[in-house]
Amino acid sequence: MSVSVLDMSVSLDGYIAGPNDEPGNPGGDGFIRLHEWGLTPEGRFRESGPAGKLLSEIHEAGAVLSGRRTAEQVDHWGGDHHGTGVPIFVLSHRPPHPSVANYPLVTYVTDGIAGAMAQAKAAAGDRNVHVIGAYTARRAIEAGVLDELQLHQVPVLFGGGRRLFDVLPSRVELDILRVIDTPEATHIRYRIRR
Repeated sequence: MSVSVLDMSVSLDGYIAGPNDEPGNPGGDGFIRLHEWGLTPEGRFRESGPAGKLLSEIHEAGAVLSGRRTAEQVDHWGGDHHGTGVPIFVLSHRPPHPSVANYPLVTYVTDGIAGAMAQAKAAAGDRNVHVIGAYTARRAIEAGVLDELQLHQVPVLFGGGRRLFDVLPSRVELDILRVIDTPEATHIRYRIRR
């Protein structure tokens, strides 16, 4: 059975993007700092060590679920999320731009987070659904359709930008499933209590 996992790098003060996060500057100022844990000095994904193992888990997902803002800022990953060849479901309140027709793996879902997650889980089969984006994460938690969170907590204070969990309608209890501590980040995987 598929498990939905929000996977996000986050600063110690809760930011997933720096100031000036906009289409011409995806992730905002200083964004790459949040992802250095998974990159080589040449800017490629790490293939070994704890970071390589974590990235491999992410890339083994059977589907991706993202918010529209996130997907559009990175041009839908060129229609193929980091070369994984899996379906990408984009949560949106309106139809996509016509250019999305060039990306057959990308499907816009306009009937809400529960419908988007159901489609993503069906497509993923027995593999995980890789969930991306703050808005999408909050909606999925509120609707009770997000199963787990994997946060890569980077030892930096951003002091501004876009927070992962600005406002939730109620408290959410979590169980810690795994902690991997490295000099670059502390990787914590949680299960959402139901």
